Amino acid sequence: MFVSFILLWICVVFFILCLKCRRPKNFPPGPPPLPVLGNLLNLSLDNPMRDFEKLRRCYGNVYSLFIGPKPAVVINGVQAMKEAMMTKAVDFAGRPQDIFVSDLTQNGMVLADYGPSWKEHRRFALMTLRNFGLGKQSMEQRILGEIQYTVETLEKSIGTILSPRVMFHNAASNIICQVLFGTRFDYDDDFIKVVVQCFKENSKIANGPWAMLYDFVPMIRNLPLPFMKAFKNIETCKKLATGLITEHKETRVPGKPRDFLDCYLDELDKRSDDGSSFCEDRLIMFVLDLHFAGTDTTSNTLLTGFLYLMTYPLVQERCQQEIDRTLEKKDQVTYDDRHNMPYMQAVIHEVQRIANTVPLSVFHCATKDTELMGYSLPRGTLIIQNLNSVLNEEGQWKFPHEFNPENFLNNRGEFVKPEAFMPFSAGPRMCLGEGLARMELFLIMVTLLRKFNFIWPEDAGQPDYTPVYGVTLSPKPYCMKVQLRATQQNLQKQ
Repeated sequence: MFVSFILLWICVVFFILCLKCRRPKNFPPGPPPLPVLGNLLNLSLDNPMRDFEKLRRCYGNVYSLFIGPKPAVVINGVQAMKEAMMTKAVDFAGRPQDIFVSDLTQNGMVLADYGPSWKEHRRFALMTLRNFGLGKQSMEQRILGEIQYTVETLEKSIGTILSPRVMFHNAASNIICQVLFGTRFDYDDDFIKVVVQCFKENSKIANGPWAMLYDFVPMIRNLPLPFMKAFKNIETCKKLATGLITEHKETRVPGKPRDFLDCYLDELDKRSDDGSSFCEDRLIMFVLDLHFAGTDTTSNTLLTGFLYLMTYPLVQERCQQEIDRTLEKKDQVTYDDRHNMPYMQAVIHEVQRIANTVPLSVFHCATKDTELMGYSLPRGTLIIQNLNSVLNEEGQWKFPHEFNPENFLNNRGEFVKPEAFMPFSAGPRMCLGEGLARMELFLIMVTLLRKFNFIWPEDAGQPDYTPVYGVTLSPKPYCMKVQLRATQQNLQKQ
């Protein structure tokens, strides 16, 4: 009996040792992991950002964690980020596969692994976005046209209190819809309402414990557990996107594209016999990827921007003075006007820095055995970019821990952009929509500030700047009070 007991304990200890996570040779340091769980107990599931900062203080700018049994490396600070994402960009350009988010999006554009298929689609997307006006006057007109619907909403709300969340989300969604589908949707249209709701639910699931269980306990993946709701949501979105593709097929004129969908369908015609990675199934996830990426980050940045403009009224007033001076004899703003608005530029960039809407970027993985800051990283190592550490890094910013547009102004009041400003990440997997996002933020904020004053409601209490953690960071829900500016009242009287 005693011998059996001893043998049982030997088996248990041996099993635990087998499950123990081991760091490879010369791997970055980190907290001791537990069997099976790794370092999951070191991280808060609600918001791990503070935990990442504590670990950085303990282990340095490059440290490792075990997410379950899988090793991951967290990179912090400008020096490490530049080495990984720029100097050794190809080494770190992979995407981790066989995890919840990659299965959910079926390796769409954003989460596709680094390789010929991704390169083909990336090149196509950049070229097509340029052809449809990215950085040109035609895109300006699309954005300015959509802003008028936002202006109408605000005009109806003058003197009252409104929540801006849906308003900004709808505006950003419709701007990218015009690029992708050649049309804008009414704000009560099923496409916008259903897709937005599905992505909202999926973002919540992707950051929760069920997604982690999916990643690290493969045998449960086919069970009817809560993560299955996310896959149903994706199927719902795919049906809506398929309907739009079908309409385009029926109405398109080959060789005369109206939008992104038509361009892709033209590309399918050209590549039908060459074994290309272009296919209709990939198109569906491609446009859904672009729609989500082009909506969520921009709308959350706008929400952050107006939260700070309301609660820093002197900043708002100085923006309006510069806008009035620059646009004195113009009917509407153009994107080129940014060159004459250094303070407005500084405010928008400071909003992006503070908003930090995708704080851990999108996970990368090493495409081959490589090195980073003297450490050895095997191929396939999961890479987590802590952009928060860069956008708030001591020594890189005048005021790293507070909202202050002076972070982007030199001693002569000219706009400057420090190298630590990388809210869109860096390197070959840098956000596709950076140019569109910059244009949207400038045109929307300038147009609205020229016409309205935005005021923090008297009975709203103290503003809470703590963001809600998710796939993207967003401000906690808030309300705003809107007034027509005196200059606009005078124009209306005339």
